[in-house]
Amino acid sequence: MYRPNTTWTWAFMISTGIQAVIVLAIEAYVFARFQIALKDHLPAIPLSKTIPTYLTLFIFGFVYQLVLVYDSLRLKNTIQVIGLCLYNVGMLIYSSIQYDQIRQAITGLKQYTINARPQPYIDPSSDVWGQIQPFLLAVPIIIAAFTAFMGFVAWKLYDEFAWTIYKHISADLRMKRRFLAFQIYLSLLKFDFFFFLGFTVQFLVIVTTKRDAEFALTIAAIPITVLILFLAAFFTRRENKFGMVCSIVLYFCGLAYFIFKLTRMYTPPKKQDYESVRKTLTSFTVITIILIISTIINACVCMSNFDKGLKQHVMKRKIGAEEEKLDHMTELPDLKPGQGPVSSRMTID
Repeated sequence: MYRPNTTWTWAFMISTGIQAVIVLAIEAYVFARFQIALKDHLPAIPLSKTIPTYLTLFIFGFVYQLVLVYDSLRLKNTIQVIGLCLYNVGMLIYSSIQYDQIRQAITGLKQYTINARPQPYIDPSSDVWGQIQPFLLAVPIIIAAFTAFMGFVAWKLYDEFAWTIYKHISADLRMKRRFLAFQIYLSLLKFDFFFFLGFTVQFLVIVTTKRDAEFALTIAAIPITVLILFLAAFFTRRENKFGMVCSIVLYFCGLAYFIFKLTRMYTPPKKQDYESVRKTLTSFTVITIILIISTIINACVCMSNFDKGLKQHVMKRKIGAEEEKLDHMTELPDLKPGQGPVSSRMTID
């Protein structure tokens, strides 16, 4: 089992863990104040589901980030480390949008009407917004501070992991570029999963109010998407061209789906259904579209690198501390200036 073994690997893991604990504690407090302010025995409506959904996404987002942090450090994947910094920027944008969306949700719940009769879900005299506003303002500030620190640590890890990559792939620049494309592609698949799932959760919980065919298809799309992403990584490692072509075709289908959803948010007759989460769904959709386009481009680059010698490096072993310990006898020693090679032979005095 991998365990961070340097100052900067520990710094990266601990900082993301502290960030997750602080932000989730604040979100839990906001959720608790909101639930206390809500009136009992009223049917659930999209506006009343807004804050619980945000909390759920933050929990999943930061737990998934911790998993990716561990995975990045274990594999010494510099690209994924940089991607996690950008992922944090995405969470920063999400937390900033959350502020305005929750304010609108609380205002709407105080003024909610049914058949032209006032039926507020939150007492109009309640000061729940004043209680949670400072905490909602603090969340993006905290995430921004940790993002800056993570960027600095990522820069240090870039230098730290560079030697390991050199030992694994050798000094061949063309092979290193192929391996870089491979790493970027696998990292994109991992981030695709989160943003697709984030969009789907918001759509199912807040937007979809009736159990129709669209609801069933969206539910079914979750395990299918997970399978597609898993197989895409499998086909890339095995350099299976037919599988890669199928994956790329499915990416284009996914791209068309998200463009359709983005258009639907801003056009009648479904425009009103997205009112309570339009900004957050738009941010998730735009990021997902960018990721899918990037994934398609990198999939094509990876496929062009098939049968050029990368497979033996990818399939041989993973880059990690445990493997390095086992293989150090067959790899180049890490020489510092002014030092000579250290003999590994046993000597008899």
